[in-house]
Amino acid sequence: MDLLLVCSSGGHFKGLLQLEPFWRQHRRTWVTFDSATTREALKDERVAWAHSPTNRNVPNLIRNALLSWRVLRRQQPEVILSTGAGVAVPFLILGKIQGRRTVFVESITRIETLSLSARLALPFVDVLYVHWPQLQARYPRAELIRSAAVGPGLPSRGEPR
Repeated sequence: MDLLLVCSSGGHFKGLLQLEPFWRQHRRTWVTFDSATTREALKDERVAWAHSPTNRNVPNLIRNALLSWRVLRRQQPEVILSTGAGVAVPFLILGKIQGRRTVFVESITRIETLSLSARLALPFVDVLYVHWPQLQARYPRAELIRSAAVGPGLPSRGEPR
């Protein structure tokens, strides 16, 4: 399977790296921001460097939308997988319009509301994964991930101890 892995740097990048048991077995292209950390971690990977910052930066939104068009046309991924944030939105929207499968994994820090990038991309996402039952309750089509932070034996927020 051909994957496109899209994320911001920092925690979003770390979250996508933690999904390596899934993505390492597939052909893949990364889209993220150029930093010392991402450059080192992805030195043997195929990468398209996105434009940062994305928060409230209309010129970079336009640049990343154009980048999404070029990358999707060139790489032809079957699935676009993202952990956010803003850089993911144009890739997920255009990817869905082009008939690609789209997957968004929300941050474990989002307990009761979706991030802005998840809310913007939601109509264009085939699968939305969340980490907290409270968030799944608000977005019933979301699929729950049970992680070490909310695993068996650990009460999630709002549950009795």
